[in-house]
Amino acid sequence: MHPWRVILTWVGLIVLLAALLGAGAGGKLRNEFEIPDSDTQTAVDLIEAKFPARQGAGLNVVFAAPEGQRLDTPERKAAVEKAVAVSQTFAPVEGGKDGADDGVVSIDDPFAPANFSQGGRVAYTSAQWNGTGFDISRTRVVDYQDAVRASLRGSDVQVEFNGEAEQAPPEQGASEGIGILAALIVLIIVFRTFVATIIPLVLAIVALAVAFMLLFLLSRFFAFNTITPILVSMIGLGVGIDYSLFIVTRFRQLLHEGLDPVEAAAGAAATAGRAVIFAGLTVAVSITGLITMGLDFVTKLGFGSALGVLTTVLIANSLLPSVLRLLGHRVDRLKVPFIKQPDESEAARERTLTARWGRFVTRNARIVLPVGFVLMLVLAAPALGVQLGAADQGTAPSDQTSRRAYDLLAEGFGPGFNGPIPVVIDTKGAADAPAKVKAAVEGAPGIAAVLDPIANEDGSVAIVNIVPTTSPQDAATQDLVTSLRATVPQALAGSGAIGYVSGSTAAFKDIGDRILSRLPWFLLYIIGVTFVLLAMAFRSVVIAIKAALTTILSAFVGFGVLVFVIQEGNLLGLTGLDQTGPIETFVPPIAFAILFGLSMDYEVFLMSRIREEHVHGMQTRDAVEHGVGAIGRVIVAAALIMSSVFFAFMLAPDRVSKEFGLLLAIAILVDALVVRMTLVPALLALLRERSWYMPGWLNRALPDL
Repeated sequence: MHPWRVILTWVGLIVLLAALLGAGAGGKLRNEFEIPDSDTQTAVDLIEAKFPARQGAGLNVVFAAPEGQRLDTPERKAAVEKAVAVSQTFAPVEGGKDGADDGVVSIDDPFAPANFSQGGRVAYTSAQWNGTGFDISRTRVVDYQDAVRASLRGSDVQVEFNGEAEQAPPEQGASEGIGILAALIVLIIVFRTFVATIIPLVLAIVALAVAFMLLFLLSRFFAFNTITPILVSMIGLGVGIDYSLFIVTRFRQLLHEGLDPVEAAAGAAATAGRAVIFAGLTVAVSITGLITMGLDFVTKLGFGSALGVLTTVLIANSLLPSVLRLLGHRVDRLKVPFIKQPDESEAARERTLTARWGRFVTRNARIVLPVGFVLMLVLAAPALGVQLGAADQGTAPSDQTSRRAYDLLAEGFGPGFNGPIPVVIDTKGAADAPAKVKAAVEGAPGIAAVLDPIANEDGSVAIVNIVPTTSPQDAATQDLVTSLRATVPQALAGSGAIGYVSGSTAAFKDIGDRILSRLPWFLLYIIGVTFVLLAMAFRSVVIAIKAALTTILSAFVGFGVLVFVIQEGNLLGLTGLDQTGPIETFVPPIAFAILFGLSMDYEVFLMSRIREEHVHGMQTRDAVEHGVGAIGRVIVAAALIMSSVFFAFMLAPDRVSKEFGLLLAIAILVDALVVRMTLVPALLALLRERSWYMPGWLNRALPDL
């Protein structure tokens, strides 16, 4: 082992990555939601190819008079017209600096009949930009909004903004800082020395920095979604602290058992480090299962989030042992005052709370196992009522302008106005096709209005916008999409024209349908590959099957709590939200892949120690008790750290971040405390030596890890 060479190599690598980014080698995050072989994707491709005038992002500028008053009084009308005139100063400037090449190319009259509400309080105009979504300079959009607000000073007209151009990359707020603070408190309690406490935090931060640099370098070649950095932070920070916690704990135990620093560092790397490698491999395998979904953006989200795990595994098994070897016994320096120093001897470990809990579970396994299993089923039950879809801007926090604009538009024009359903028609030369579609759907249940068709220059493509009576996230709107996909082909029968029902509701419905149809293959892949890996590691089909099934149960508990809170609204205020909504369609598969890998960490760490005791001659029940006593305290601490990091991300203003944070935090906490520390020891105590059953033919077929 050459510690200084390893440290200098990592320093050089980090400097190189930073230099590449500084030289402009990095890319830009962008949202590309392609849904192959779907009506939605075909409609998007048609518009991009033949309808360039409809490609720019729109920014709804929503004006409102005070409650109970009209907007078209002379003073207010003049104020609104002055605000609309601001757009002239934000026209695109070719070759302009600071995003000035992005700008408003057209804007509607807010007092036109279609844009002015029947009650007279609300009006809106659509400012058309020359770019799409996240490609527009966010600074330029914010400057435009500030200028519009400034023009209305001195009047009592309210102005809010929403639409595609208002979209901003999700903000993380203080989530990482709060997560690190929570981890610091837990680590102080576990290690009780400041040197040992700081090591996992520093390693996690370094690994996270490397992961971010890799993400932005790779984004030059691959389209990573703008939510990816939050997942990288969430997963990378959690596993970064956890993995190093296990290795540092093992290193200190070996030091206290009398080994010198070189032997202790090598021993920690060979035991806990090997478990970390295996755990990281399991996460990687779980993430690759997302390929079976056939949705590129879902796969990229998973791969991006795995960067934090990859960098952590590499650093934890190279840089960390080198640092620990150099530190040696100084790892125990700077003891925390007013906290009694722990006795790390084996006899003392057997007297800890976790060791006593392990003995209680194994000796009362016939009662503990069914009670724990029923508790898990109760917590998971709400998942059966999950509604997958897309939560609209009406579920965003009320302090966001997009939410206030959404509410004003819903008040003035109806809830369905915020999510029109466009029917994109490839006319194939049938000029009357758009009119046929409009006539066929007008007056149908669930439809508030059908707008006049909009055609491109040569009439080859037309769009018929349908305004539903319900909001975009309402289940009835999804039902309307299904109904329209049956009605539109009938209306166009014999004409040769083809109509595609699209829009955000249709897109998320298509994504949800694709995920549900591919779910069996996804589960089969993850469970199958994980079964093989665990069977190789622990030489037991019982351990492998048990691990896969209990992890699925933990995942369903997380989904159950997510549905209970976010969809059904119980304890919703604790999340910072005030409106319920469906669960985003891409959250379950990505969260499940991540969770399956992370929960395997605790399985691997626990079972590695139990198997170690069993291989050295202990009977299964005794091995379980000793294993829980030796590693249980660390598993509990690791779960508290990781769940705290995930809970901290619920403070982010973005709804998707809150969903991921809540789901993963609950699932990890339940998996560690209820499954690994309770159900698994109880089951092994009941099975005894049958826990290690392995068919001879399979034992010979699988390589021995």
